[in-house]
Amino acid sequence: MPEGDTVFRAAAKLHEGLSGGVLTVSDFRVPQHATADLTGLVVDETVSRGKHLLTRVGPWTIHTHLKMEGVWHVHPHGTGWRRPAHSARLVLETADRQAVGFWLGMVDLVPRDAEDTVVGHLGPDLLGSDWDLDEALARLATRPDSQVFTALLDQRNLAGFGTEYVNEMLFVLGIHPTTAVADVPDLRRLVSRGQQMIRVNSTRWERSFTGSTRRGQERWVFHRERKPCRRCGTRIRDTDLGDVPTQERNAFWCPHCQPARG
Repeated sequence: MPEGDTVFRAAAKLHEGLSGGVLTVSDFRVPQHATADLTGLVVDETVSRGKHLLTRVGPWTIHTHLKMEGVWHVHPHGTGWRRPAHSARLVLETADRQAVGFWLGMVDLVPRDAEDTVVGHLGPDLLGSDWDLDEALARLATRPDSQVFTALLDQRNLAGFGTEYVNEMLFVLGIHPTTAVADVPDLRRLVSRGQQMIRVNSTRWERSFTGSTRRGQERWVFHRERKPCRRCGTRIRDTDLGDVPTQERNAFWCPHCQPARG
């Protein structure tokens, strides 16, 4: 599933391509909104909220979520689609640009004053202008016995982290994924470091946690199971810490650099 920085860049791309333009086409290719027509309305902006996208058009908000495979492409008219037409879930056009959302996991159309119905459950946005570290820490503290790995992935606590970020930030701070929230030595430092990571990566296309953008060298532990730790040489381990069977919550860690507590 895309991380918050990917969604942040998608919002910037949609905002740059569509904002200020009048919609000439609004083609919702999902059953629940198949008859919706926003043509003639001005696109005001697109913003991200954690892993969610909000495109504000007149009195309406188009809410989309990429889920596992979704992607938005924005390009001039006449540009060939780089995904099959049957995978398009939403097409928005202005006089200058065409935006196509492929394989979108969610497509909702709500009144702009009802945005809370789709994103009101989210915790503080890691990449938002109103990021609130104290609020995020307070939310994490409400379930002190939760594993820190799953607590950081819970978008109700703080919005934007996915498994890649959580694995990498836990390694950097030397914290085992199953450590209880209450047992994390410095939770403020952990969340602050993760927020710093995602903000830095939001401004570049090549995500990196190690300082290197060379292929295969960008990560410390994520998807490096059975490979040697870049710090100590111990083989990286992995396991699924998903709360439900259908969730992929793969934790990766170095047993030496991230020893289990207790």
